[in-house]
Amino acid sequence: MVKDYTAKQWGRDPKELPAFIIRRLPVRLTFDNNYFNDPYQGIPIGGYTQIVEKMLDQPNISVQLNTDFFDNREKYLQDYDRVIFTGMIDQFFDYKFGELEYRSLRFETEILDKDNYQGNAVINYTDADTKFTRIIEHKFFEFGAGNKGKTVITHEYPQDWSRGVEPYYPVNNQENDHLFKKYREYANAEFPNVAFGGRLGMYRYYNMDQVIAAALQFVETNNMFKQ
Repeated sequence: MVKDYTAKQWGRDPKELPAFIIRRLPVRLTFDNNYFNDPYQGIPIGGYTQIVEKMLDQPNISVQLNTDFFDNREKYLQDYDRVIFTGMIDQFFDYKFGELEYRSLRFETEILDKDNYQGNAVINYTDADTKFTRIIEHKFFEFGAGNKGKTVITHEYPQDWSRGVEPYYPVNNQENDHLFKKYREYANAEFPNVAFGGRLGMYRYYNMDQVIAAALQFVETNNMFKQ
């Protein structure tokens, strides 16, 4: 279950990956089939979108969509005292020390004329022969939601990353971690007003709860947004 799925997800032998990727999954000798050991597991009621909408619905906040940071990189760095960057840290520095490795994903989404396709939000396919890693049935993230007689499913396929392809996962092997450390040290020395965050900025495999915890800790540590 673990070996073939991991090789498919990361595109390499699991022996080449750091142990913490596997340690994310608890080993149990019980019939508890929860994914993690956390006492509370799930997503926010209404999803994450409504949380972000409320955060941005403030009189002193403006939002620019469909904007490429790198089109006005120097202007942003000059005009603002603090920049929080959550993209790829190596891209921020125009790959000055070389490319970090990432894994990407490809999604195929269908609308089906049925109430129920798989009866669950996510089912993983752990065998080596199936090319996709999971099927997501979106209506089951919120029980009772969705249209009757319709359901939306998405097949998720891992794929290699190259420039121009959306990155999803950092590949935290020894070589990449060494390169990231080089970027991090350079950023601290030359760009102290830029904070790097998220999976791509910190080059770390975060779960969503870890992302939120890291963001809250960053705000608290840096005394940001306080009146």
